[in-house]
Amino acid sequence: MTLTLAVATTLAVIAGLIHLMAKVNVHRIRANPDPYPFNVLSREPSGEELFLDRPDGTRLRTMVHGNGSPVVLLHGYGVSLLEWNIIWQLLRNTRYRLIAYDHRGHDQSTLGAQGIGSVQMASDVKAVLDYFDVRDGVLVGHSMGGFLALVFLLTHPEAASARLKHCLILGSHAGDLLRGSPQNRLQISLMKTGILPRLVRNQTYGWALGTSIYGERPAPSGIEVFRQVFAAQQHNALLPILQAQVDENYYNRLGEITLPCTVVYGGRDKTTPAHHSEALHRGLAKSRLIRIEKAGHMLNWEAPETIAEVIQSIGIETKESRVDS
Repeated sequence: MTLTLAVATTLAVIAGLIHLMAKVNVHRIRANPDPYPFNVLSREPSGEELFLDRPDGTRLRTMVHGNGSPVVLLHGYGVSLLEWNIIWQLLRNTRYRLIAYDHRGHDQSTLGAQGIGSVQMASDVKAVLDYFDVRDGVLVGHSMGGFLALVFLLTHPEAASARLKHCLILGSHAGDLLRGSPQNRLQISLMKTGILPRLVRNQTYGWALGTSIYGERPAPSGIEVFRQVFAAQQHNALLPILQAQVDENYYNRLGEITLPCTVVYGGRDKTTPAHHSEALHRGLAKSRLIRIEKAGHMLNWEAPETIAEVIQSIGIETKESRVDS
């Protein structure tokens, strides 16, 4: 009985310390500068909303704006097309036709009979390109979106050749997601148990997750918008695509991709550490590599101006670049 009481007391002390550390983390982050205020980061890209029905009953919610050269944007796991809002605004009045959509099972896109996985979602990419009749387009994928872009290029090479001129991979990978990332091992384990989705609903603990995906300067508004969008997803239904990124490995097939690619990564990214992007760069037949020194995983909000410039620079042949921001 005494031993049980001692264990319970110890656990209570540990829990108290963890809570205190989380509260201190929130207080520290709140003092950081906010490049984009909450009301800006929480606003979705503006454009024409259209719904694309897939054969298995999945309905994809899409957003499109502009009439120029097409740029198709694939968001990361557990969020939505909202993550492209700043880059969208930066490119909105340029020569581009901007296209984004919520992946199946995410936000306002439904999940059909075939479920969720890399094959189904790569097929969704093709469907979106066909639906909007994309010609000479740029495919941009962040995190899981980059993984799906690579799967699409490998499984639908003829469609990729007919529809695209370039692929931009942001903070992403070709599978084997746990390799070299203790953070992923912990977070994915907590996702599977359902603990992490519950914790994220609490601002104090949700900010701990948000901090982990940022680089040197975590932004308060960025972390809170991410937390809210992430907490709103039905993660129990999304687990198969999370597991697919762990189990599947396409690094030895990257040489099959002939489309020119640009790989961009943050120097402080702990979710997809540098070795993933460097391996992509080595494996792809035509690639340039850009490192954004102080950024973490949330490149779309940490360095949107740089990403917009990269999109506008597509076509410039250079092997490696470094951005000190």
